[in-house]
Amino acid sequence: MVNQLASVIVLVAAAVCPHPPALVPELAPGADELAAVRAAAIEATRTLAAADPEQLIIIGGGASRVSYPPSPAGTFAGFGVDKPVRLPGAVSEVPDLPLPLLVGGWLLMQAGWAEPARGEQIADDTAAEECAHIGAQLAETADRVGLLVMGDGAVGRTDDAPRPFDPRAQEFDRAVADALRSADALLRLDGDLAAELHVAGRSAWQVLAGAAGAGSDILLDAAVLYEGAPWGVGYVVAVLERHG
Repeated sequence: MVNQLASVIVLVAAAVCPHPPALVPELAPGADELAAVRAAAIEATRTLAAADPEQLIIIGGGASRVSYPPSPAGTFAGFGVDKPVRLPGAVSEVPDLPLPLLVGGWLLMQAGWAEPARGEQIADDTAAEECAHIGAQLAETADRVGLLVMGDGAVGRTDDAPRPFDPRAQEFDRAVADALRSADALLRLDGDLAAELHVAGRSAWQVLAGAAGAGSDILLDAAVLYEGAPWGVGYVVAVLERHG
């Protein structure tokens, strides 16, 4: 099924970004640790916006599959600061808009995105094949589709991480950064290991794989703009653009 859907994929660009709340300066005033991550994420999102997709979809992981209406509006109040996120065309307030969509919406605001954007939450435990199928379906929803793919990497990269140091964490994150250059490689990421490392982006990245044409000859040029682990959590920022 993935191969059949891949033949009509029209994904034109994607930006891959992490979603820590502290990426938003007002939520962590004076914290400089994420300055490089923030700058790279905004640059990636601007590149995505410049590709002029007809439909832009924010993808993030969560407890269950949820599709959100165009430009759902929310706030970071649950993270300590009542900072609104409201994109053009917002038609509904979502009291508990999930963190990936909040940070994704904020990034689009910084990038000057002037059109509505949809939101899709993908269950964290979704199998790779199903993620690919979802991605292929999303890539068919308009003539020019762009994805803002939100996800954090492994927790436990350093001793000051929120969870104990895990020697497997850095290798996993390096594999993610390398896999962003190949849709099929993204689908080969180990879901069980990702869960053990508390990775918050595996399902979203594998949706990207399906949208990018896993199992077909449709490829995107990929550039990794940032890969590191401030505060012991792996963050990767990348831009993917269709050939030509």
